[in-house]
Amino acid sequence: MDSYPAISDLEKRARKRIPSFAWVYLSSGTGDDIARDHNQDELRKVRFRPQFLKGLLNPDLETTLLGTTYSAPIGIAPVGLTGLIWPTADAALASTAASRRIPYVLSTVGTVEPEVAGPNAEGMGWFQLYPPRDPEMRSDMIGRAADSGFTTLVVTADIPAPSRRERQRKAQIRVPPVIGPRLIANAAMRPAWSREVLRTGLPRFRGLEKYIDSESLKALAGFVGASLGGTLSWDYLAEVRSMWDGPLVVKGILDPDDAHRCVEAGADAVWVSNHGGRQLDGAIASITALPEIAERIGGSVPVIFDSGIRDGLDVARAMALGADFCFAGRPFMFGLGALGTAGPNHVVDILTEGLVATMHQVGVERLADLSSRLA
Repeated sequence: MDSYPAISDLEKRARKRIPSFAWVYLSSGTGDDIARDHNQDELRKVRFRPQFLKGLLNPDLETTLLGTTYSAPIGIAPVGLTGLIWPTADAALASTAASRRIPYVLSTVGTVEPEVAGPNAEGMGWFQLYPPRDPEMRSDMIGRAADSGFTTLVVTADIPAPSRRERQRKAQIRVPPVIGPRLIANAAMRPAWSREVLRTGLPRFRGLEKYIDSESLKALAGFVGASLGGTLSWDYLAEVRSMWDGPLVVKGILDPDDAHRCVEAGADAVWVSNHGGRQLDGAIASITALPEIAERIGGSVPVIFDSGIRDGLDVARAMALGADFCFAGRPFMFGLGALGTAGPNHVVDILTEGLVATMHQVGVERLADLSSRLA
């Protein structure tokens, strides 16, 4: 994989291999994409002061989080409609998680059933819950996640309402896709992607299909918009906490007061994220929010981080500023778009090798010591 040594190389190749509408869905934020870009810009401002002459170093990436030991502090973040990027995305992601011993989070609006993804992840699976409005649906979804072997429930807090995502509107991204001359022309220009779609079928929200009395993809898409999100409150979170026996994580927190209250409500970890810049174009960067939240709750529960990570150096930056674990979303999607099912494994290599290289360069063997080398 020497032809693609960086996530940016995978990003460029993915753009050439997947249809333009899929690329827009993956790459866009909301508004003018300012928050998306700001995440990376602010991460790059974090600098280290290296120390040398330490002899042979043996950096250790193994990390225990919420009772499970992972090979590295890096996980696969939840991404909705993964099958639009690559038709067999979730199977590849679950397989990578199992073989590399890192966590993989299946989205409520992923394109495979939890009953399929959970066993494939072999104990590395987490389930991300977009809060259903119907109590019976919520109870059933939580039960399905538990029965499918998912160890951890991730409640997403940062979607009180849909964002506008103007670039996606212009690209006329729909579920189901509107099959017409424009879509056919785009797909014809991306033969590898099209062959996989012909083999596996159009992407659909398979995990939600049991809740609607229709086989129509259009009906299912309308059901998703009408049935998920907009209801999350502290009382709702308490109810979810009472229904889930395993670790509970609240994702999408940027305010220290919210983080503290999540802990009081029974969260086992708090996930600092601005949803990859896809919700509010005026939101602060996740890395900007991280230190204050880590100072407020660090030590009581783990602090998880995402948004803007593009290499192992970014993982080191986040961990130096207080994160106990990091997740990446777009990098794994770039890997899928660029290399198909081999992509996620290569992304793990890029991130872990970059993290090890950073630790060598700054002069530490333990992840906990990265903060001591901040400039």
